[in-house]
Amino acid sequence: MKSLLFILTLFTTMPTSVYNYKITSIDGKELNLSKYKGKKLLIVNTASKCGFTPQYADLQKLADLYKDKVVIVGFPANNFGGQEPETNVTIKEFCKKNYGVTFPLSEKVSVKGNDIVPIFKYLTTAENPDFTGEIKWNFEKFLIDENGKLIHRFRSKVNPLSEEITSKL
Repeated sequence: MKSLLFILTLFTTMPTSVYNYKITSIDGKELNLSKYKGKKLLIVNTASKCGFTPQYADLQKLADLYKDKVVIVGFPANNFGGQEPETNVTIKEFCKKNYGVTFPLSEKVSVKGNDIVPIFKYLTTAENPDFTGEIKWNFEKFLIDENGKLIHRFRSKVNPLSEEITSKL
């Protein structure tokens, strides 16, 4: 009975750092987020057919301007209004062609609901000075410190190049 409790605890305890997560890139390769230890991360749920889609350009600009301090990681998701119906290949081509995206993208995921991916379960429940809870729309942003802890969360309307974000990098 004791060993069963130990096993259940292992499977129900969520990691306390994003560096404990491995994701699948848009190219189908494993990407261990611990690769980015020592830099901040800006994790963003994205979509190609959203009013906020032009933020891809500002995310890329932020990635270029602050490349020594922060890594942007985009997570395409089709959870809001069917605004990311495309395949991984099409999403990658769209982002590169239209916005010059070179920052890492995950495979298409779910960021809310019963099929939410583990990293977003962590991000939406982790303590931070802003707010917790379900993602409301595409292009919500999660700023992670150099140790993998969530330090700020921003709604979709906050532009990636705004002082609200850049002052925290």
